[in-house]
Formats: sequence, structure tokens, C-alpha cells
Amino acid sequence: MKPLPHRYNVRILGGPSGHAVLESAGVPDLRTAPPRDFDGPGDAWSPEQLLLGAVASCYLLTFRALARASKIEVVSLAIAGEGVVDRADGVMRFTDIVLRPRLTIAAGTDRARVERALEKAKRGCLVSASLVPEVRLEPEIAG
Repeated sequence: MKPLPHRYNVRILGGPSGHAVLESAGVPDLRTAPPRDFDGPGDAWSPEQLLLGAVASCYLLTFRALARASKIEVVSLAIAGEGVVDRADGVMRFTDIVLRPRLTIAAGTDRARVERALEKAKRGCLVSASLVPEVRLEPEIAG
């Protein structure tokens, strides 16, 4: 890892209505719009989906690094994420985020070690650590 602090930059371009384009150097542009729940077209990534995707991808990448360092042989990993937006304390926000990692490990792998790594990844994910609602895990481990 490079020394901290790290800086990230994005730019979004959009007119008075319709889709907007999210840009960042070195990565493909991403089309975004409000979700249907906010009267959007529902055919592009919404800010809500992007936030949930950021949590899920940060968790996956953090777990991968921990598994590699812990010599945990992962056969497959898929993460379903669910977020609830509601009004809490007079503010509309995410009130609940649940990640459901579905993990298949090599035969003979110590399941307790895997469970510890799953929890450690939750604590180590900087995106999750930056959010108001705690991210909950509901893992499923096979193997």
C-alpha cells in the first residue's frame, strides 16, 4: 500500500434532466440516473446502487487480501448486498446494509479461521467504516 493520505477524484457531467456521466481518470465512464423509486428511468446505475456496490466491492477486495495473507484457499466468492433507504431522525438515508457473502472454500480449511477473516474484512473495509449504518454480515460458507 502506498503511504497515506490517498486522494481520489471524480467528476460528473449532466444537464438539467436525464442521465449524467461519472468520470475518473483511467477508468471507463459510468452512466448514472435516479432509480425508479425517485422517479428516474431505472436504466442506469443510481447513487444508491453505487454506494451499495462500493460497500460490497470494498468488502470483497478486503476479504481477498486477508484470505491471501491467511493462506485461506477460496474456491469461489459471491456477495449479495441489500440496502434499505428510509427516514430516520428526520433525514432520508441508508438505515440498513446487509452483505451476504457466499463463500466456497477448499476441503479441510479451518472454518473458524474463515469466519474470523470474514468479520475482520468487515471491520477493515474503509467504505463500510465510513458509513453511519453498521454493515451487517450474513455469511454462507460451503466446503
